[in-house]
Amino acid sequence: MISVEEALAKVLSYVEILGFEEKPILECQGQVLAEDVYSSINIPPMDNSAMDGYAVRAEDTSGATKESPNDLDVIAELAAGSLPDEKVKPGTAIRIMTGAPIPEGADAVVRFEDTDEISRKPARGNLSQIGILCHVKKGSNVRCRGEDISRGDLVLNKGSLLRPSEIGVLASLGRCTALVIRRPIVAVLATGDELMPADQPLTPGKIYDSNTYTIAAEIARYGGIPRILGIGRDSVRSLNNKIDEGLDADMLITSGGVSKGDYDIVKDVLAKRGEINFWTVCMKPGKPLAFGVINKVERGITKKVPHLGLPGNPVSSMITFEQFARPAILKMLGKQALAKPCIQAVIEERIVNIDGRRMFLRVFVTKRDGQYWASVTGPQGSGILTSMVKANALAIIPENIKEVAAGDIIQVQMLDWSEDLIL
Repeated sequence: MISVEEALAKVLSYVEILGFEEKPILECQGQVLAEDVYSSINIPPMDNSAMDGYAVRAEDTSGATKESPNDLDVIAELAAGSLPDEKVKPGTAIRIMTGAPIPEGADAVVRFEDTDEISRKPARGNLSQIGILCHVKKGSNVRCRGEDISRGDLVLNKGSLLRPSEIGVLASLGRCTALVIRRPIVAVLATGDELMPADQPLTPGKIYDSNTYTIAAEIARYGGIPRILGIGRDSVRSLNNKIDEGLDADMLITSGGVSKGDYDIVKDVLAKRGEINFWTVCMKPGKPLAFGVINKVERGITKKVPHLGLPGNPVSSMITFEQFARPAILKMLGKQALAKPCIQAVIEERIVNIDGRRMFLRVFVTKRDGQYWASVTGPQGSGILTSMVKANALAIIPENIKEVAAGDIIQVQMLDWSEDLIL
């Protein structure tokens, strides 16, 4: 039986960053950029107005006040997307909209609200004059060419995570596709004669297969592409056939069949088809956890497909996925931050650790008076999946700690950050 840290290190040592693919930028959110992105243009491409107002020469506003406006002749109006035909000369102004190019001769923009336009503007027709009610400095309300991005700039580094902001920047550069690390395809196989698909009537002695759905949802949540293989029965032939269907994937995750029961044959089948690196971990829940590789020979070349055999109990399956499968998927995606955020919280119940294993308790974390508090979500049996529904975190009790008193500070691994928590 190995430690959680040893198990994770072994899993991560068998997976590598995947190759890249070019995709439309709207399909790239959450993926990692596989190239440096340079700009071939200036953004903005020209000096333009940051406000709706009047393009003026700053010196023509000198001394202007609400009580003593400076009157300027309005010689034109300029909308965004249009080019100016007139030049701003001394004593003149051009009415300008946000984003419109600054006309020649102007070096500032006076906002509408800093003019007497409302009182001056006729019911029909254009203004011939405008009163400036304040002094503006040169450059006021002007967005300069290239102030955001200059031609030739390195805008996004290889390895950047593409969020909505990065996708927006790519679009601003005229890029409609991006080169990104591809998403891993993860095959999902549930095992056990007792399992039934969720779309069939439940018969005596059977249970619905929930692990396939929770694991597939977790894979998708963290950026992978789940490939559902269905249910493998407790026979060597059935398991081999199902495993064969999943060997084109980047990783295979099974649930069930890895403990010590007479029908827990997954690890035995896998041992014959590759290698098992470990199959018990010092944690609770989740002790029966198998990891290794399955050999696939194709055209004389042996491909090693990483395999993670999760326990069959649904809570154990989810918790071991979080600790081992999730970091492996993130590594394949090229991401750097593999760990879930951890905080210090006050535990609200007494916890006893009688097994000498690292405990992962389902808890709900709240923040009160500047302090995090963790409350156990009820019975902690590994088959009580609703305990995960009620949880937003896992309280971690080290293997060498036999008892934690209510009110002690403990480490908590956050599964979710909710608005209720951070208010």
